[in-house]
Amino acid sequence: MFDRLADLVSEHAELESALADPGVHSDQEKARQIGRRYAELTPIVNAYHEWQQTSEDEETARELAREDSSFAVEAEQLATRRGELEAQLQKLLVPRDPNDSRDLILEVKAGEGGDESALFASDLLRMYQRYAERRGWKTEILDSTVTGLGGIKDATVAVKGKGADGAWSRLKYEGGVHRVQRVPVTESQGRIHTSAAGVLVAPEADQVEVQVNDNDLKIDVFRSSGPGGQSVNTTDSAVRITHLPTGIVVSCQNEKSQLQNKEQAMRVLRARLLAQAEAEADAKASAERRSQVRTVDRSERVRTYNFPENRISDHRVGFKAYNLDQVIDGDLDAVIDALAAADLEAKLTGDDEPAA
Repeated sequence: MFDRLADLVSEHAELESALADPGVHSDQEKARQIGRRYAELTPIVNAYHEWQQTSEDEETARELAREDSSFAVEAEQLATRRGELEAQLQKLLVPRDPNDSRDLILEVKAGEGGDESALFASDLLRMYQRYAERRGWKTEILDSTVTGLGGIKDATVAVKGKGADGAWSRLKYEGGVHRVQRVPVTESQGRIHTSAAGVLVAPEADQVEVQVNDNDLKIDVFRSSGPGGQSVNTTDSAVRITHLPTGIVVSCQNEKSQLQNKEQAMRVLRARLLAQAEAEADAKASAERRSQVRTVDRSERVRTYNFPENRISDHRVGFKAYNLDQVIDGDLDAVIDALAAADLEAKLTGDDEPAA
């Protein structure tokens, strides 16, 4: 482990020098890649330096304790801290998801349940937006289809995080079918209904990483059907892009100009193509994506939101809490922490197959 740490410290120093070179920043993509790697290595290097210093202090304290027993207590405290740092380093050295520092494309889709499902999809979207606000992230609605009661049929949002622990590192666990149990606003008899909405997540791809041949694209334009200014509803500004080799279809109608909608749709398309390429190339990535939405069916769910009991349950790791009102307001850290801890434990034990 420590041979590898020495190599990482050397790499970290080289990256630091590179980032100080103005010439590197003339190539924004190269600078971005170096910055990502530097941010990934920084916590490892910091923990390693603290481990080195603690080990030296412990050795000094033990030498002094031979002549003055009062140093024995300090030596044991330092030994305890050294052990904690070794455990921390072991976790930090677990192979990271290479996409953890990336931004995220998140899609929410209404499923079974009619108007109630669309309202729940709207609640989920707002939950993720508020979670992003709590973490100082930025969100950008790329496309959405609003229903008459204020729900959403579907919505696509870009989430931009910060540093090594980007939006993907936290929200990658959100893919799947989310089920809600509550009395709908449209229910006059006060009966509890169950409906579902689907969440799809993909790391956002840089343009240079996913090359798309224009000849592989079928681009259709049509009149926007969503709410907006006069020009949005009366011109053919909405764009639908079909990637012919894969059959992936992406549409965007939120922006006023056809060009803007095309650019937003291409962002989503690149993210989907990157996710598909990684799934095909990496069996582990494929296993992780099997837990995402296959059909937005109430029986195939990753999480349940029970409003009458104020309970949230994540069925993949057995997480349960009775603060649904806070969770739906964006306080997602506890459930995401539970999922991240289970993911780390699986990697430490060599069991890479995630809970479904």
